[in-house]
Amino acid sequence: MRVRTASALVTGVAGAAVLVALASPQAEAAAVGTATGYASVNGGTTGGNGGATVRATTGTQIHQALCGRASSSTPITIEVQGTINHGNTTKVSGDSCNTAADKIELKEISNVTIIGVGGGAVFDQLGIHIRDSSNIIIQNVTVRNVKKSGSPTSNGGDAIGMESTVRNVWVDHVTLEASGGEAEGYDGLFDMKDDTEYVTLSYSILRNSGRGGLIGSSESDTGNSNITFHHNRYENIDSRTPLLRGGVAHIFNNYYFSLNESGINSRAGARAKVENNYFEDSKDVLGTFYTDAAGYWQVAGNILDNVTWSSPGEDTNPAGPNLTSTTSVSVPYSYRLDNASCVPDVVRQTAGANTGLRTSTGSCSTTNPTTTPPTTPPTTPPTTPPTTPPTTPPPSGTNLSIGAGSDGSSKASGTSYGDVRDGNVNTYWSPSGTTGSISIKWGSATTVSRAVLREHSGATGAVGTWRLLNADTGAVLKTGTGAGTITFTAASLTKLTFEITAAGSTPRIAEFETYAS
Repeated sequence: MRVRTASALVTGVAGAAVLVALASPQAEAAAVGTATGYASVNGGTTGGNGGATVRATTGTQIHQALCGRASSSTPITIEVQGTINHGNTTKVSGDSCNTAADKIELKEISNVTIIGVGGGAVFDQLGIHIRDSSNIIIQNVTVRNVKKSGSPTSNGGDAIGMESTVRNVWVDHVTLEASGGEAEGYDGLFDMKDDTEYVTLSYSILRNSGRGGLIGSSESDTGNSNITFHHNRYENIDSRTPLLRGGVAHIFNNYYFSLNESGINSRAGARAKVENNYFEDSKDVLGTFYTDAAGYWQVAGNILDNVTWSSPGEDTNPAGPNLTSTTSVSVPYSYRLDNASCVPDVVRQTAGANTGLRTSTGSCSTTNPTTTPPTTPPTTPPTTPPTTPPTTPPPSGTNLSIGAGSDGSSKASGTSYGDVRDGNVNTYWSPSGTTGSISIKWGSATTVSRAVLREHSGATGAVGTWRLLNADTGAVLKTGTGAGTITFTAASLTKLTFEITAAGSTPRIAEFETYAS
């Protein structure tokens, strides 16, 4: 059996990046699965397949990997683990790269895969910028809280942004999130402009932002086209899911929840094929908005669940309440459609980073990939206290969850959001997959500084990594591993969210207790 080698980066004399071969059975690791939608045409999107594989735990190491290649088109797969931020990202120079210190810069390059591995990869307040590049894959990463104003700033406020002659990009199983809109310093989560084509966004989560994303920066920037969006979850977005200016987009099997102002905004001659999507608790989910430059749509099989519509006006042309096609769009690739009625469940199980890279079978069920991103065993023991058994007395004081409300990202059959606040450790909530979130909410601002997460006796130890969020602002109050007692700086809020980002098996949360002290 031939032993393959992987490449790792070390820093040599004068900080030069040097590629060193290391023995590894995953030397030619690649993105999991194959590109779908428009990213599958125009020669296809294969990223760094066939090239060396390196591991990076800092932004500087990502840039070193790009700069250490023989040429700007030499294939490479960069496995990313840990948190990438401004503090560990610097500019690196070389003949095969063109990087910057305030973002992950994929500029004037091709044939690159960036994939999150191990316990996950988080780009914290640091955007990913693709410019004058082609054949790029980004998979299984989280990009959060990228700002265009305030401090620190990165990538013009876009989580992932593409511009200036970009071709064949596949972004898959990522989580893109902000903590507000333009007034809070954020811009778009997924933006394309200035001649970007053949892009697919699949199985991803976009949430808590004023702007989901755009195709075209102005009414005159209409040369961007051939974009596919499928099996994505848009949640708590004000507008642009996406905003289309010219070109063609195929939008199918997405789950839209809580679109606050408008959704798919087709304008300036854009044509969108919109089929078998599920829109819930949202406003003006499709049409031409904020302009008199009309766009067009072909619709079929969509479900509208508690959707409201504005009255038509000079700058407002909603497609509803009775959706009717205004154009016809054909696509040059094959694809399988889930029935819109099952889209919420399918998307909850598959979308986002750290969800196992599951995909839809096209028949309202999901499947695990044949290959999964490599994992690395932890080098240090968890710092979070071990799981608190149900018989352990609660902290002193009143459990503020009793009598409060609750909701979550999803729930498995036979479980309830309310079971985490009923004082009964024999009932429980489970997500529909292995990851998800559960929240406690109050009718008015409530001060909380401690939470206790109790697992059901049948699933002790299932919870892996998690984040505790102030759901009012999106701020991360604490991160850790395993259920148990969580203390944090006191916060006044109306909603507290426990988000499970990785789990060994399906978690069962019996109680989500909250306390003032």
